[in-house]
Amino acid sequence: MGAKLALTILYVADLAQAAAFYDAAFGFPKNVDVPQYVEYQINGGACLGLMPQGNTRHFLGDEIGRRTPSDDCPRGEVYLVVDDPVAAVERLIACGAVCTSPLAARDWGDRAAYFLDPNGYVIAVAEKL
Repeated sequence: MGAKLALTILYVADLAQAAAFYDAAFGFPKNVDVPQYVEYQINGGACLGLMPQGNTRHFLGDEIGRRTPSDDCPRGEVYLVVDDPVAAVERLIACGAVCTSPLAARDWGDRAAYFLDPNGYVIAVAEKL
């Protein structure tokens, strides 16, 4: 089976707040911008969506859809390869993202920095070395 990543959706507590953060931090063009969902075009083949956690009840059911992280543990990571990681780091800091690991060479061959967004998701910005 051939598969290609097309869309990653992050479930967020406050859609307006999350969208404002991603607008300011990255400025990706939007494919969808409606009250219950925002979707960004990352590149020619991948999109990033933001959906209010409460909307997940429609497809996860009430029991799973009402769950929230209780231990503040990160629930996912968005790993972005960027042209200018220094500028990306500066922009994330200016937007209030919390740096958990500064820009550094990593043992898998990238130079990357790690942040937490306002919803507790990990954002990595990286360049291939």
